[in-house]
Amino acid sequence: MEPIIKTAVPGPVSRECWAEREKYVSHGVSNSTQIFADYAEGALVRDVDGNVFIDFAAGIGVINIGHRPQEIVDAIDTQTNRFIHTAINVLWYDVYTKLAKKLCELAPLSEAKAMFVNSGAEAVENAVKIAKKYTGRTGVVTVDGSFHGRTLLTMSLTTKVKPYKDGFGPFAPETYKIPCPNLYRRPDGVSADAFAVSCADTFENMLNTSLSPDMIACVILEPVQGEGGFVPMPPVYVKRMREITARHGIALIMDEIQSGIARTGTFFATEQFGIEPDIITSSKSLAAGLPLGAVIGKTKIMDSVHTGGIGGTFGGNPVACAAALAVIDNISKYNLCAEAVRIGEYITQRCRAMQKEYKQIGDVRGMGAMIGMEFVKADKSPDKELTSRVINESLQKGAIFINTGIHSNVIRFLPPLVMTDAQLKLGMDILESSIGKCIRQ
Repeated sequence: MEPIIKTAVPGPVSRECWAEREKYVSHGVSNSTQIFADYAEGALVRDVDGNVFIDFAAGIGVINIGHRPQEIVDAIDTQTNRFIHTAINVLWYDVYTKLAKKLCELAPLSEAKAMFVNSGAEAVENAVKIAKKYTGRTGVVTVDGSFHGRTLLTMSLTTKVKPYKDGFGPFAPETYKIPCPNLYRRPDGVSADAFAVSCADTFENMLNTSLSPDMIACVILEPVQGEGGFVPMPPVYVKRMREITARHGIALIMDEIQSGIARTGTFFATEQFGIEPDIITSSKSLAAGLPLGAVIGKTKIMDSVHTGGIGGTFGGNPVACAAALAVIDNISKYNLCAEAVRIGEYITQRCRAMQKEYKQIGDVRGMGAMIGMEFVKADKSPDKELTSRVINESLQKGAIFINTGIHSNVIRFLPPLVMTDAQLKLGMDILESSIGKCIRQ
């Protein structure tokens, strides 16, 4: 396939499908476009009207290794020809253990065990449960701008009220927020490191005033905030938070739902901070589109839970586990961690060149191939409307981008790591042309 636009976007067939969607699907289910997919391969998606798009969204970070790699399709076929489900609580199977072993070996933990669930939210929920059981404490601390899921607990841990929390209270108790070290938003005259350390020290001050260490089971950090606007955590901040949590016996959970599986240039982004967390959560790209979440933690922490305390009917589905094993092999075979670095460097270079030309681009940031471009007004306030217009204009020209951020004013780049140089250049050319057009209008 090659990128090509044959009709208006969305096309007539997509519009017909959308009418059916409006009639039978809850309006509470959100969508970025009204395009209906027909076929996908690598970094390209073809819709039901025959339009082919370059995909910079990758299913919101789920298709890191590309759409439908043959190795993953083969692994799925092989497993479905054996069995699809037994429930791990009834009959054990080898792919669960093999995947747990692989992830424990890959995680930056000296000794680890793992368990599997169905999604990122479930992974975070179980990580918190395990931390509570291990510490005997009940409080949970997250960072402003964080997103951890849509269940009652994970929604409570999430910062963005609309749409994720609006009208869904009351929320889970004993959840607390600490400042985010967003370097773009730091006060004038304050260095990056000083600001990052001050954000961490706010947490320490809380432990001496409004909270007590014996109240807090865990702190949850995203190495790069997802819905918060692709804000990377400064290394000095992460190291300081690790020091504080370790000193007070508080578990440190690294939420790698979106930043993991080679996205940032290492299998887990946590590897780049030089720390050893207590627990890591994973999902999204772990099984290349099949529902699977993982909790990987220090052995003594994972084994603190009584038998039957964690798990679920579909958790660690054998087909999803088989796909995940193939994903790990695929990343190694095609050196996709290095590709993430290379792709990210190109995107960053192009974005910063645009930033020099357009003052409306306030910041370009990220790690590896997880990059955010923030649009602002003259006073540095978020420009959601311009962001939306740029995304829509790019879609009309054949490139799929989505937004992020508390104010939805950041374009997030999550290209499949198998995107070709030609596709990458064309996608960025489309974006640059769309930004220019929208700003001149």
